[in-house]
Amino acid sequence: MTVITHDQPTYVVSPVTGVDRGALAAAIDAADPGALLATLVHLTGDTALVDEFEAKLARHRAVDGPAWLGAYPEEVAAEVRDRAHRLLDTSLVPRVGVPDDELFRRLAGVCVNDIVDAEYVPHLREQAGFEPARRVVPATRRPPQDFTVAVIGSGMIGLNAAIKLGEAGFRYHVFEKSDDLGGTWSRNTYPGAAVDTPSHFYSYSFELNPTWSKYYPTGPEYLEYLRGVARKYDLHPHISFSTEVLGCTWDEADQAWTLTVRGPDGTTRTHRANAVVTATGVLNAASIPDVPGAETFRGQTMHTAQWRPDVDLTGKKVVVLGAGCTSVQVVAAVVDQVEALHVVARQPHWVIPERAVAADVPEGARWALENIPYYHQWFRLKSYWWAADKGWPIARIDEDWYATHVSASPANDAVMQVCLDHLDRSFSDRPDLREKLTPDFPPFAKRIVKDPGFFEAVKRDHVTVHRAAFREIRPDGVITTEGEFIEADVIIWATGFKLEYLGFLDVVGREGLRLSEAWADQDPRAYLGITVPGFPNLFVTAGPNAAPNHGGGHNITSEEHVHYVVESLQYLVENDLAAMEPTREATDDYNRRVDESLDKTVWQHGGTANGYYRNKNGRAWVTCPWRLVDYWAMLRAPEPQDYTFTPRARS
Repeated sequence: MTVITHDQPTYVVSPVTGVDRGALAAAIDAADPGALLATLVHLTGDTALVDEFEAKLARHRAVDGPAWLGAYPEEVAAEVRDRAHRLLDTSLVPRVGVPDDELFRRLAGVCVNDIVDAEYVPHLREQAGFEPARRVVPATRRPPQDFTVAVIGSGMIGLNAAIKLGEAGFRYHVFEKSDDLGGTWSRNTYPGAAVDTPSHFYSYSFELNPTWSKYYPTGPEYLEYLRGVARKYDLHPHISFSTEVLGCTWDEADQAWTLTVRGPDGTTRTHRANAVVTATGVLNAASIPDVPGAETFRGQTMHTAQWRPDVDLTGKKVVVLGAGCTSVQVVAAVVDQVEALHVVARQPHWVIPERAVAADVPEGARWALENIPYYHQWFRLKSYWWAADKGWPIARIDEDWYATHVSASPANDAVMQVCLDHLDRSFSDRPDLREKLTPDFPPFAKRIVKDPGFFEAVKRDHVTVHRAAFREIRPDGVITTEGEFIEADVIIWATGFKLEYLGFLDVVGREGLRLSEAWADQDPRAYLGITVPGFPNLFVTAGPNAAPNHGGGHNITSEEHVHYVVESLQYLVENDLAAMEPTREATDDYNRRVDESLDKTVWQHGGTANGYYRNKNGRAWVTCPWRLVDYWAMLRAPEPQDYTFTPRARS
């Protein structure tokens, strides 16, 4: 039933008049040329610019091959800037709004300097912030006043759900265990905490932020962004903080859920909701290894997700366990404070250089994002394009290639060569470090790490890298599995989280079926990664096999999940239904296709790579196998034939 119409409203892009000529000139010089060119079409109305630069860029690609991340050849970039300087004046008034799909596709192509197929156009129009998500289920009826939705969690997904449920007219309430919103970004306050996804698309498509100070936001800046969104949409009256949901039980007679919650004062009460949206994420509980002797340690210990600001690292001997994203950020941030720093990790990650990870957004670029109509949308589109489905082939296996290489395919090898080059350049005079930090499995088999200065940090004289784990903790330090003693004042656990698909929540569905039983043996399954047979009107966001590990960001799939939830609830309203749950047949068929697709990837066959991508049985249970555009299309609206429905009781 997925029918996408094109008569949708677009977000209003206001003209800007009376701008400062100096600021405009600086913005043009700092702007991305692809996004700037697309913006010129809006401001001049001259679509011949598309024909002209399509041809120029195509000629360069034919001679030089695809450009790295869509970079413009220098002479073409200079020509775009020159054209902008000549055509733009102090009145920036668009003559063309959001174009039709064909012109949009062509504009997207010149923006990203790549071929953009028509299948991507609706997805990009939405995700770049040109228009709201297109509604599919006809919204001819308002939700009944007695129909309520409970949202568990107020991180990125929970806030998104609250906004979209409210806009669709559904009464909702958010329960947050913490005393603050923000999820991951209110919990992780360790030095160097930052998002490893570009700022300008790691945000809501409907709430773009032109004022990011860095191309990759710090944790505090991202948390402030989420707080600002919550203030704008007046979400606080709908959120109960310091309120933990202990369990949810389906009431067949009432066709609703009863939630048991514990409030700030410790008392327990119940709450009724017709539908439940879980927005708790899956990486919540800190994972701290059980090491013999830990209780004897006389120094300080802390997990990165439970950072203790009262612990002063100045002049201390510090041991960090782990080598993933969190570890590299902490090490790069604290290296100048400590007397000695030891990084202990049994297995390194592939580390890729990314100059923009710690780079500030120049003033001219911020001015362009804030003041040049449509520039921000095109800049977001380009950022997203090169960090999303362009990475999908990299994780897929070429069996003949993989039989004789560490890498899994020529595309996978191209990424590995970039990482190896970074190792070679960083450690040309330290072959010992190069050996310790070179993985023996293909890229993407575990999470790729973007280097925030980690490689430079570990070369310092007072830093030592150990390929090992902890065997024992003593009062004054640790003994590694290689038998080496390391004196320590502070131990930092950069060991990530226990992956939990609602294991901390007692969810009881039809006929007393517990979700923990349905998902026994650490093998959770869901239809589309969202709904589960036997659990009516339960929508699990960030569910099993729903993570976009090839690229994009958690924000992309979270918006898609929330859209699907709203469309599903609207379907109930339109058809006078009380509840819906997926059929066992549809769920099994969907997961069969998931497994078949994952069986061709390094997520399933990752060689020696360890980590949370695979469960204890070796099944890839985190990763979504589909391209982002495919998953987006699957989540436009529920397919009625894949669900069973319960009619709404007549009063």
